[in-house]
Amino acid sequence: MSRSQARVVVTGLGATTPVGGDVASTWESLLAGRSGVRKLTQEWVADMPVQIGAPAAVDPSEVLPRVEARRLDRAAQFAIICARQAWADAGYSGKTSEAGLDPERVGVVCASGIGGLTTLLSNYDQLRDSGPRRVSPLAIPMLMPNSPAANVSIELQARAGAHTPVSACSSGAEAIANGLDMIRAGRADVVVAGGAEAVIHPLPIAAFANMMALSKRDDDPAVVSRPFDKNRDGFVLGEGGALMVLESAEHAEARGARVYAELSGAGMSADAHHIAQPEPTGAGVIAAIRKALADGELTPDEIGHVNCHATSTPVGDVAESVALNAVFGDRTPSIPVTAPKSMIGHLLGGAGAVESLATVLTLHHGLVPPTANVDDVDDDINLDIVRSTPRKLDDGPLAALNDSFGFGGHNVVLAFRRA
Repeated sequence: MSRSQARVVVTGLGATTPVGGDVASTWESLLAGRSGVRKLTQEWVADMPVQIGAPAAVDPSEVLPRVEARRLDRAAQFAIICARQAWADAGYSGKTSEAGLDPERVGVVCASGIGGLTTLLSNYDQLRDSGPRRVSPLAIPMLMPNSPAANVSIELQARAGAHTPVSACSSGAEAIANGLDMIRAGRADVVVAGGAEAVIHPLPIAAFANMMALSKRDDDPAVVSRPFDKNRDGFVLGEGGALMVLESAEHAEARGARVYAELSGAGMSADAHHIAQPEPTGAGVIAAIRKALADGELTPDEIGHVNCHATSTPVGDVAESVALNAVFGDRTPSIPVTAPKSMIGHLLGGAGAVESLATVLTLHHGLVPPTANVDDVDDDINLDIVRSTPRKLDDGPLAALNDSFGFGGHNVVLAFRRA
């Protein structure tokens, strides 16, 4: 299908992240290089091998009515908050029919890498300590991985489909890719797509720490997450999410919508190598990047920015650099890249969604946010890392990539084009 038949654009954005409770505050913090990583304060933290994280800057209890919040797992709370923001930002109000839309032409794709883990574990604690009668009757609807997508669909009365990719840390980006496919295939005119995650809990922290995935530094939390730096030693667990409103260009134009950017293409692949380690030659990532370029009818020379997955793990950051150099060759050191996880930590299933949102805003505003904490670039990293202050992008036609990779060898690359 040609671009003229299948153009998809971004018309609304919503976010709640470790550095801001909405899109504006998140973007301001990213541009300022402000970290959301801090010492965790829960009672259970004292016994943990890692005692830092990147919790949401604004707790959902401050946004949602108490009764509503009690019926939703924390991940679904984030999804609802993001959906309401994105829906309003796109110029819609109320449910689909109230907004003048056909509910059968509006879909939702909201990812979660792990799902309602805190609901599951808290109800198990109730079962163990107080017996079966103390288990919540809402436990199952709350802990299901599809709960965020289902609740956003119910919220908007979106009936074209409610889908939940579960592809570890690439889930949020895969949700956006699936939204692109829904519109291109003619199954929807409008799709709310992205991801949310909320697993700052002793079990995942202990598990990630024991597999040596998390940084165990805690003397100065704000500088712990340091993608591409020689002294990086693991990621920081974060929480939150982002959703965006995708529309066919024809639909958006007909209603005079403001357009942030075009979602030009998506590429996916699997490393088929190891459950937790990236394929060292970058073959899977290279394939995903090339597929995204081909799908978006883009050439490597048209890419002017890359928002990197860059988790701050020793092997992962190098593998991504290797892949980018394989695709872009001699141009690689002249393409400005950034790594938001240096400030927001790793949101797992929400990461690709938040970082896609940052990529869209980079194109829209023409500014690349800096990567924090890069004091001494790894000798094996051959990238133009934006550091310290934002960098202005060139004017005119431009495209950008967002990389997202996940345990299991999942690779998703999204290509956005300046509107």
